[in-house]
Amino acid sequence: MIRKLLRRVFKRDPSKSAEPSLIPVARHGIRREDLTPAARRVCATLQEAGHKAYVVGGAVRDLIAGIPPKDYDVATNATPEEVRALFRRSRIIGRRFKIVHVMVGNETIEVSTFRALHDEDTVTDEHGRVLHDNVYGSQAEDAARRDFTVNALYYDPADETVIDYHDGVADLKDKTLRMIGDPVQRYREDPVRMLRAVRLAAKLGLSIEAATRKPIGEISELLENVPSARLFDEMLKLLTSGYAVVCLKRLREEGLHKGLLPLLDVILNQPMGEKFVWLSLENTDQRVRDGKPISAGFLFATLLWHEVLANWNTRREAGEHSTPALMAAMNEVLEQQAEKLAITRRISADITEIWALQPRFERRSGKMPYRLLEQPRFRAGYDFLRLRAESGEIPLELPEWWDSFAHSQPDAREAMLQPERADPARKKRRRVRRKPKAEGAGEAPAQSTSE
Repeated sequence: MIRKLLRRVFKRDPSKSAEPSLIPVARHGIRREDLTPAARRVCATLQEAGHKAYVVGGAVRDLIAGIPPKDYDVATNATPEEVRALFRRSRIIGRRFKIVHVMVGNETIEVSTFRALHDEDTVTDEHGRVLHDNVYGSQAEDAARRDFTVNALYYDPADETVIDYHDGVADLKDKTLRMIGDPVQRYREDPVRMLRAVRLAAKLGLSIEAATRKPIGEISELLENVPSARLFDEMLKLLTSGYAVVCLKRLREEGLHKGLLPLLDVILNQPMGEKFVWLSLENTDQRVRDGKPISAGFLFATLLWHEVLANWNTRREAGEHSTPALMAAMNEVLEQQAEKLAITRRISADITEIWALQPRFERRSGKMPYRLLEQPRFRAGYDFLRLRAESGEIPLELPEWWDSFAHSQPDAREAMLQPERADPARKKRRRVRRKPKAEGAGEAPAQSTSE
């Protein structure tokens, strides 16, 4: 306890070692009107209560880069309890570091208290990954704790000034992604930063600075120590960023795809599988850029499909029936993937529904096509089917038939149906006609009385 007190008294204050740059609106271009009303209101409420409050991180970075932010974070010197007391619709969450979610209308603003620098009392695992970190500090310490310089930017809506401790605005203008502090140590503290570096570089068109890039290939195995839920969250951000194609190409360049998504190790080296994956990601990127909704379940279904397909084919060649073989293949692939990425139960359900529909598209006779049209996931299953055809896995004629069938009138649909074929695996049981019993039939024969 005494040692900790002395260290706090005599340690060097980062706020005195480096004065931040105060960048006016003429240089960064962010007007307070560019923020959502919710973000402005949260900052104003905190400041009126006597606290410091700034929009921070990705929102500031994206606004300077001309990209509409997906959400807004606010940093303050108020404690979570003080923030909670100011907003009726708010709640404190988090274990490693407490933050407050403030609900304003339909928007949620994440409010965090300035964090202190790590010291000898910071709880880490044997690899250096921070496990517990609920110590509050100054704004300068908070800036030093952030990962990249372009994320350590604080915007004050009151005077429209950006506070920049680590030349993040200059790096953003120079198209450079640079780590704050020693890259190896920062990656050890949180290995997910390696993935984040690739995602941000792809999204913003930045070049990763040499010192920031060099350790990535050398210590990428640290990702194996990251909880699967965190990896899933980061991969979902990467794949739905609108720059998934560029991100995955950079992951391959940095060697980070190996072991992270086990299917990519194999699929991206298979001509058909690779084409299928890239088509899926290109379609997803385009939908994100067009502002259209996307489905995480559909995306992961495409990424994992060729693992399922290979497993399914192996089982059928071994003599297993088609439908049970598909179900077993799906379960096995999802279980293997769960070891690396904690895909949520809801998304897993979407994935399996899309996969399970695929064999049903091959049945185009009788009542089956009508029943398939009534399925809630028909559209997702059809889009998946067309993607398979565009990659060359199946004939294009199949999705085109379903497109025509879905948009035709009842009479035309009836004419499109194929004749039903007898299934040799389901032979009809021959009905055996029973003969009527003869008189006395069924009785025990009379014992002979002859001697």
